[in-house]
Amino acid sequence: MLKDIFIGLSQNQFLNNAAKKYGLKMGAQSVVAGTNIDEVIKSIKELNAHGISCTVDNLGEFVFKEEEATEAKEQILNVIEAIHEHNVDAHISLKPTQIGLDIEYSFCLSNLREIVDRANNYGIFVNVDMEDTGHLQPTFDVLDDLSKEYDNVGTVIQAYLLRADEYLEKYKNFRMRIVKGAYKEPAEYAYQNKKDIDANFIKLIEWHLVNGKFTSIATHDHNVINHVKEFVKKNNIPNDQFEFQMLYGFRKDMQLQLAKEGYNFCTYVPFGNDWYGYFMRRLAERPQNLNLVAKQVFNKKTNTIIGVAAGAFLLGRLTKSANKKRR
Repeated sequence: MLKDIFIGLSQNQFLNNAAKKYGLKMGAQSVVAGTNIDEVIKSIKELNAHGISCTVDNLGEFVFKEEEATEAKEQILNVIEAIHEHNVDAHISLKPTQIGLDIEYSFCLSNLREIVDRANNYGIFVNVDMEDTGHLQPTFDVLDDLSKEYDNVGTVIQAYLLRADEYLEKYKNFRMRIVKGAYKEPAEYAYQNKKDIDANFIKLIEWHLVNGKFTSIATHDHNVINHVKEFVKKNNIPNDQFEFQMLYGFRKDMQLQLAKEGYNFCTYVPFGNDWYGYFMRRLAERPQNLNLVAKQVFNKKTNTIIGVAAGAFLLGRLTKSANKKRR
């Protein structure tokens, strides 16, 4: 029920726009690395100093105008230039809808080709993130088209998808991030039971570690991490064949510990004003995420759920107040 509420909030364009206006006032500053490139580069340098690499996401959703998609593309190009200029250990993650997939396929492909080409010139990897199932096949199509020209692109497989194993096998020669999935999908496309999703997540990770190219294992679950540690040891899989990934602001101590143990570790670093949908999906994705950010996001005396509800309520009140003033 709580998950459905947060997913619903993440898809609310009105609240998303209001969040952009009011800034990081609901605690998201603990899990979003600033609103501009200077701030995100500073965060990357701090993580790099601990042996942690980064994948950078210029946050953005609900893009249905060409000028907005073009602006997002230019911002991502600026991030690539900043990564190169500052010589930091980082690559790019992006959502195709942010650069025009909901506008026109060829327009999106052109934007993405420009990004991948610029990144390729600097030896920077670009990860094409997966969104909901409505964008699944077009995203794979984009990947297919780009891979004809470039080898610095990869994508994501969501473990809750019923056909995830088929997708993983088809794209086994790509660098792959494996996640559980953060969107609400119908039973005809996705597993609905947490136990089924968790089991498929482990199955996909093991398969790709043995059969695939580089594997990014995106999880905050220490049980999964410990399982992977034992699996790679048992199967003689070298550390340079995989990495653990976690989100910026989550389980910081574990991130540092894994890097200290000698594992490749990458932090997913989001930044920008369009943070609301991302933040709500992180809260919906896994109930434990509420606990992971509670102490950082909310007052210590505040109950987690009350804190989140209060944040959503505050945003609604701010918006209503602004609307009244305009009248």
